[in-house]
Amino acid sequence: MKTLEWEDNKLKLIDQRKLPDELSYVYCDNYQDVIVAIKNMTVRGAPAIGVSAAFGMALADIEGVDLDKAADEIKSARPTAVNLFWAVDRVLDSDDALAEALKMYEEDMATNRAIGKYGAEVIDDGDTILTHCNAGALACVDYGTALGVIRAARDAGKNINVICDETRPRGQGASLSVWEMQQENIPVKLIPDVASGFLMSQGKIDKVVIGADRIARGGVVNKVGSFMVALAAKHHDIPFYVAAPYSTFDNEISIYDTIIEERDGDEVRYYGGARICPEGTEVINPAFDITPKELITGIITEKGIIDPI
Repeated sequence: MKTLEWEDNKLKLIDQRKLPDELSYVYCDNYQDVIVAIKNMTVRGAPAIGVSAAFGMALADIEGVDLDKAADEIKSARPTAVNLFWAVDRVLDSDDALAEALKMYEEDMATNRAIGKYGAEVIDDGDTILTHCNAGALACVDYGTALGVIRAARDAGKNINVICDETRPRGQGASLSVWEMQQENIPVKLIPDVASGFLMSQGKIDKVVIGADRIARGGVVNKVGSFMVALAAKHHDIPFYVAAPYSTFDNEISIYDTIIEERDGDEVRYYGGARICPEGTEVINPAFDITPKELITGIITEKGIIDPI
């Protein structure tokens, strides 16, 4: 399942806002379309955003747009995922924007399978694995990071079960990760976000594997709620792994210098189209949080499992 593809000089994206009820596609004819798709979360997940941004640069080049101008606009689409900035700068430094974007497309798939191979080594037969948000094929070009580890463990013949928390407020765990696991016939159950600590206390979770939007000195930025899962895992002595490519690393800064995106409060005020709080309620809605390195067992990369930086 390809989250994005290059077809007839257009970028084809799965519209992740429509899942799990409808599998449909959006076509980006120009780089502004790519910016909109990143902003409105038609495409999401750090690796997928990065490769989409690279194709956005290719579209700008085809249109004859100044690439420095396009780069600034694309980088402004979302502030937290480091892959977006990495991808845009890599295309800027290349001699052929489209060739570089296509190279990154192929690299992403190979990288995710390598992450899966290394990650499968820490998964034992019979494990029940908790994952937070969606770090699967839908967050990448294909295969996935955290869910790639799960896929690789299954493909190695291990009997595994998966628990996805719902991941409020946008519900990517419920709508995307559960859907992916069902497509693969991997046993999966959905839980409320607030239930993971209780299940850990009952011995019903053996490992936690999540993705990342940025890894820097001192820890990891990932979907909000990751920090609370890590705290519970540490308390119950449950291994907590982060699966991410080296393109997600930002070695130049402290993780606490990351700009955390604040999203529209209506994501919290409404659920399933219905308002769930009094009118005029003020909301704090960070899209991400920071998990300090002391809570992380290891980072699963395409080159092996490493300690947090």
